[in-house]
Amino acid sequence: MKVYSSISGNKTKTWLIMLFFVIFVTTIVYVFSKAMGYGLSLAGFALVFAGITSIGSYYYSDKLVLATSGAKEIKKSDNPELFRTVENLCIGDGLPMPKIYIINDPSPNAFATGRDPKHSVVCVTSGILNKLDHVELEGVIAHELSHVKNYDIRLMGVVAILVGFIAILANLFMRQLWFGGFNEDRDSRGNNIQALFLVIGIVLAILSPIAATLIQLAVSRKREFLADASGALLTRYPEGLASALEKISKDPNVLKTANNATAHLFIVNPFKGKSAKSWFASLFDTHPPVEERIKALREM
Repeated sequence: MKVYSSISGNKTKTWLIMLFFVIFVTTIVYVFSKAMGYGLSLAGFALVFAGITSIGSYYYSDKLVLATSGAKEIKKSDNPELFRTVENLCIGDGLPMPKIYIINDPSPNAFATGRDPKHSVVCVTSGILNKLDHVELEGVIAHELSHVKNYDIRLMGVVAILVGFIAILANLFMRQLWFGGFNEDRDSRGNNIQALFLVIGIVLAILSPIAATLIQLAVSRKREFLADASGALLTRYPEGLASALEKISKDPNVLKTANNATAHLFIVNPFKGKSAKSWFASLFDTHPPVEERIKALREM
């Protein structure tokens, strides 16, 4: 019951995040425009642009993720075994067959993306195909299909694009602040108000990308635990995924095409970074500790 309620919650969260994003971006641009001495026209433009960006991220975030990852779509004839594995698990879980992509990289990893189960993609690296046995690969695919079924792919795809846009806005404001180009009000009262908005704008430019990233990472870590459990439920063999996580996390290769915007999508942190022990540093981890995930799987 918890799994099904989480799926429904994910659908609602996607729309709430998009609405929050429009309001958040409009507020930020309003403050930035007042700080730079411009009128409300810039905030109005931001509202329209934020709305367009939200809709665009909903429909095209998967294409952007695949393009930045260097993934290439394959057909059944290219890798029949991989296709059969995905097909069998989809049949067992009542999911439509997703498109399958491969990243030509020796680092073993995988992710899923798309806006819903009917428009989904499962992507694996060539390294994962070479280094995992059939049972382990099945565990990984089941994990990724669980992201599809739980609508994590929609939620995280949208979040990745929107967080990136907030960072761009903050960067543009700081560049404008550094290189000048502000319109100054003529009266002293106007100057005081503009100075106030300038201080607020600088604080927002520093804190808003951090806050957005922390929300993104917190959501990502929670979804990984759910996908592990759902994947093990699908295969009825938690050890397969647990063994795969061990192999992937211990592999020394770093995924070359991964970046900070897409790292949270992968089944294991593609940068192979060691999780920090402090509570504060752990806030910036893209994934839960692999040891905790493996322990949870082996206790199922």
